[in-house]
Amino acid sequence: MTLRLAKIFMSFAFAAFALLVAFDNVIDYETNFAFVRHVLSMDTTFEAGALRGRAILNPSWWHAGYALIIAGEALTGMLFLAGAIRMLAALRAPAARFEAAKSWAILGAMAGFGVWFVGFMIVGGEWFQMWQSPQWNGQTAAFRFYTPLMLGLVFLAMPERELP
Repeated sequence: MTLRLAKIFMSFAFAAFALLVAFDNVIDYETNFAFVRHVLSMDTTFEAGALRGRAILNPSWWHAGYALIIAGEALTGMLFLAGAIRMLAALRAPAARFEAAKSWAILGAMAGFGVWFVGFMIVGGEWFQMWQSPQWNGQTAAFRFYTPLMLGLVFLAMPERELP
């Protein structure tokens, strides 16, 4: 029972985190929009970089990219919330039912991995060379986000046992 409660609590916590990040990005839009604008325009990467041709200079695309990030964060939170609620409903259920209830939280972990690893590390960090920017490099922050999610995924994936 303790491990089940821990998985539920963890999923609620991840839901709160991701939903708060999405909410903050909507309420304080301009703060992190500046980050997206600088990363996509590559205006603070090495000037002689051969990859600067990848830069996106259209503000509409900056807004679309930011909207995609916010949507991914919100999706992450909603999936974790759905998983936590489903696991809570299956708390005393047979192991197979609780195992099935975890699937929503597992999808939440994967959505978050998509936002913070694929989006920030691969797309931002490598495609748009974010790592070159002394001011607009979000890789360390992204690492702090996706690492707990992946550890949580390992914990969630642990097989369930029947309750005594």
